[in-house]
Amino acid sequence: MVSKFTSSQPAIGIIGGTGLYDLPELEHSQWVAIDSAFGLPSDELMFGEIDGVRLVFLPRHGRGHRLSPTEINYRANIEVLKRAGVTQIISFSAVGSLNDQLKPGTFVMVDQFIDRTFSRNKTFFGDGLVAHVSMAQPVCGRMVGSLTDVSDASSIEFCSGGTYLVMEGPQFSTLAESELYRSWGADVIGMTNMPEAKLAREAELCYSTVAMVTDYDCWHPDHENVSVGAIMRVLEENLENARILIRGVAQKLAAHSGPCIDQCDRSLEHAITTTQEARRIEAVGRLRVVADRVLTTRTE
Repeated sequence: MVSKFTSSQPAIGIIGGTGLYDLPELEHSQWVAIDSAFGLPSDELMFGEIDGVRLVFLPRHGRGHRLSPTEINYRANIEVLKRAGVTQIISFSAVGSLNDQLKPGTFVMVDQFIDRTFSRNKTFFGDGLVAHVSMAQPVCGRMVGSLTDVSDASSIEFCSGGTYLVMEGPQFSTLAESELYRSWGADVIGMTNMPEAKLAREAELCYSTVAMVTDYDCWHPDHENVSVGAIMRVLEENLENARILIRGVAQKLAAHSGPCIDQCDRSLEHAITTTQEARRIEAVGRLRVVADRVLTTRTE
């Protein structure tokens, strides 16, 4: 089904992580199923508004937390958000801290990633149509600035900037792994924001991550090893701040118009390397939502 909600009208996308499975704050909300050329997304999309701003919400793990980090169809998730008219994505993720200064309850506006995942489809491209996008600056600086401003004004404890190491999971780290990642300079660790950030870049969407610290992983000598129970207790406290942040930042992000200053919306401009005559028709068709701007306006 292609929903009547599929639209070119710009919207802000919210990807909810562990514990964030709906947004009761949305007005005129409705769950809608939208098909993807890349299989089933994690769940239906919730369409609605906050103070007149159009938002589209997707629970990353599905309602009820049905999907492990490896089982998530990241490609379908990003593609259906773009089908729904989303141009900017705020991704919420529960993480462990690898930095003594980032205590549980802190929100980290991530600006870098280290991708240690190995069992996931990480690109929309290939099989007849190849592209290489830059990931040097993997998040939208404009969005990070807006999230930082609203967090500060809302008295939410936050850190602007930080490196998120994405592990495969679903198991938590060994102590040796935790210490290794700390030695690399990673600040937080989680299981979900890769390849999500890479796919958002390939889809020419502005993307930002709010990493909600729930624990100290297992490296901290003065804190108990990470457990689901401990994480969930802190997570409940974080969810209220997440909802405050969403409401506060919606108007600020919606006010943006014109091209992205970080060129997130033009990331495919020179990325496609497959010549026009060598492109497989099936691949072109599959990528019409993700890459239509360059497929219809450029001859590589």
